[in-house]
Amino acid sequence: MYKLLIFDWDGTIIDSAARIVSSMQKAARDLNQPELSDEAVRNIIGLGLPEAIQALIPGVDDALIPQLRERYGHYYLHADETPTALFEGVEQTLVNLKQKGFRLAVATGKSRRGLQRIFTDTGLEYLFETSRCADETTSKPHPHMLEEILEETGLNPSDAVMIGDTEFDLEMGVRAGMDTIAVSYGAHHIDRLRQYNPVLVMHRFPELESWLTQASLNHS
Repeated sequence: MYKLLIFDWDGTIIDSAARIVSSMQKAARDLNQPELSDEAVRNIIGLGLPEAIQALIPGVDDALIPQLRERYGHYYLHADETPTALFEGVEQTLVNLKQKGFRLAVATGKSRRGLQRIFTDTGLEYLFETSRCADETTSKPHPHMLEEILEETGLNPSDAVMIGDTEFDLEMGVRAGMDTIAVSYGAHHIDRLRQYNPVLVMHRFPELESWLTQASLNHS
């Protein structure tokens, strides 16, 4: 069975979609860009920020991207009070999985600064052996960040599983040659994720532990 569990962050570990949407919409308004719908912003959750902006505003002036990033960061980190919280059961499930011997990692569209901030806020950093952020490598759905994690951990694709809530997460996992697990409660509708043939569809985070326990028993 799997030795390494690789998690997306936004929409999988933490319920941050509403704040991402609100912050991106405010950033676009500040710079007199077209109004962004909730659905449009949810569709780009998981991408690196420059890639997300280019997808949201086709043909955007390259010089405007850093300004949009700054405005988005301002709202997400400081000025937007839309609540973000860990999904129910996340912390205890992660603790249990680590105690059972699973190695844990994060592959996220967040920046390193953003992930480090949320690691500090949640106190969860100690649970994860390693992590990759979009500003350190190639954005999802390119498999580069997963390939780097595998190289660092000395594992093969068959040893790992990618767990996420967007098409970008699952496509990345498939392209890296690993199994995927789909999260139904995140940014993208589950029907969009099923096309990647995930080995499990999770409706609640604690289901992961019970499924892995049963799969390990079956495997043995």
